[in-house]
Amino acid sequence: MTQVFHVKPTAEVTMYETTEERQYLQEMLERSRSAATDHLQEIVTPDHSLSAQNLLPRLEGMKVLSLATVTRHGEPRVSAVDGHFIHGAWTFGTDGRSAKARHLAHRPAVSAAYIDGERLGFFTHGAVEPLDAADAQYEEIIRHWTAHYGSSPLSWGEDIRMYRIRPRWCVAYAGE
Repeated sequence: MTQVFHVKPTAEVTMYETTEERQYLQEMLERSRSAATDHLQEIVTPDHSLSAQNLLPRLEGMKVLSLATVTRHGEPRVSAVDGHFIHGAWTFGTDGRSAKARHLAHRPAVSAAYIDGERLGFFTHGAVEPLDAADAQYEEIIRHWTAHYGSSPLSWGEDIRMYRIRPRWCVAYAGE
C-alpha cells in the first residue's frame, strides 16, 4: 500500500542549532576544506565556500539526500532519503525491512549529499547512529518530523527506524 504524506506549509522556520553546535559545524567545515585534496580546494574556493552561519538557513526543512551505504561485499549503494538537519546533523528514517537498514546495522559508515543544482552542494561523511527514546534530542526530532509531515514518522510502518549521521567531514559549496 502506498502512503501519501502531505507537507504542511509553515510560515515560521525553525533552526535547532545551539551556539556550540554552530561553532562545531564551522570548525568542521574549515577543517574538512583545509584537509581536502588540491582538486577539491580548487572547486570549493573561499568565494564558493559557505560558513555555518550561511549554510544553516539553506538546510532548513526537508532536503532530499543521496545517501550512500555499503553492502556486506563492500559495494556502495545510493538511495534517496528525506533529510532534516537538526542540531548540526542530518536525521533520516527508513523501514527496518529496507536494504539500507540492513547495511546500517552492520556498517554504519555513510556519505550523504544534498545538491541543489549548481546553487548548493553539501557533502557529509560520517557514521549513523540509531535514534531512540534514550537520546536527549529524540523527542524534539520526532516532534519536528511530525510537524513537517502532519503525522509521526513512527506511525508509517511497523518497524520505522530513525537515524542521525554523526559527521566526521563536511564541505559546503555555493555556486554563483
